[in-house]
Amino acid sequence: MIFGAICYSEFPMIYDRDKLIIIENQVLAPYAVKSKDSRGREYQENEDLTRLPFQKDRDRIIHCRAFRRLKMKTQVFVAHYGDHYRTRLTHSLEVAQISRDLARSLGLNEDLAETIALAHDLGHTPFGHAGQEALDEILRPFGLHFEHNQQSKRIVEILENVYPDFSGLNLSFEVRQGLLKHQSPWDQKTSKFHSTSLEAQVVNLADEIAYSNHDIDDGLRAGLITEKELRKLSIWQAVEDQVNNRYGSIRQTNIRQARLISTMIGLMIQDLINFSNLILEKNNINSLEKVYKSKKKLISFSPTQVVWNAELKKFLTDHLYFHPQVLSISRHGQKTLKILFARYHANHELLPKEEQKQIKDGINPEIVIKDYLAGMTDDFAKQEARIHTPSL
Repeated sequence: MIFGAICYSEFPMIYDRDKLIIIENQVLAPYAVKSKDSRGREYQENEDLTRLPFQKDRDRIIHCRAFRRLKMKTQVFVAHYGDHYRTRLTHSLEVAQISRDLARSLGLNEDLAETIALAHDLGHTPFGHAGQEALDEILRPFGLHFEHNQQSKRIVEILENVYPDFSGLNLSFEVRQGLLKHQSPWDQKTSKFHSTSLEAQVVNLADEIAYSNHDIDDGLRAGLITEKELRKLSIWQAVEDQVNNRYGSIRQTNIRQARLISTMIGLMIQDLINFSNLILEKNNINSLEKVYKSKKKLISFSPTQVVWNAELKKFLTDHLYFHPQVLSISRHGQKTLKILFARYHANHELLPKEEQKQIKDGINPEIVIKDYLAGMTDDFAKQEARIHTPSL
């Protein structure tokens, strides 16, 4: 077939679903989740000709409304600090990149790891973790609670409403299971599974690698922490030695800090790959069934790295997350959510028509308001609160 100057017979065959499945079987490790072994979707669908299930899931997440809203949700620093600070969206992209690298090196399913990573923060509130704490506090008197992993699951299973035959995105079981990485599988009563997939475990620690490093990067840029303070940390000392040995003394602050952060990310990634590989070999994990039945952590940092990471977390907590400037903004965000909840709870007619209909249809109003508030961006929440509280 000729089109213009291109002869399509010169190109290799299309990599359709059947060929991609063959490639997975050839490339992935025996303990990886393969598309052919997926436990499927809640609602039966025809498979795509050129996309495997986890690719399809990834695309659904990227195109959903909840994913787009992450661009205006706080990670640590709100938008007015500047354009170069992380948001919940850029954080998710960084977690996805690290997850793919880890999955590739360990012979795991990159598509599954990437998909879980992109979806893992869909349920996060505006105003970062402070917003989550405020919403949980608000709901407690009603016998409810808020946890963003549970909300992520709720979003992909119920709240995203774009298909005629079912609510939610109808994602594969392995993706939905991965969103609750801190909890046991949902169907534990009917299964023999004790653990999530290795891909989900990888995302859990890729999340830690991403936020530990980009929070330092943002903290340095904001001037809330300094390299002098960081030099007290064992991991920073090791990273400085590596950078100095490779580049010598770098006088330009932005370049030096960029190399330090990049080196620290690489150090954590390599440690996780090497030690996880040792764990898998030691425990003779040679099948997916053994992964699911294992009661041990199979993806882990080395003991030394665990100590270094704990030291780093404490530093970030003491010097960044509880810095007066950060706390001031966090408390303002919490106050905003409390004002909005009280207003909507007292007068349901202030809610959008869709939310009003849900309440009239019998859905608990506290749950409806919780879903609405959790889905807001920072700016929209502040805008809504100022309508009746101009001084806020």
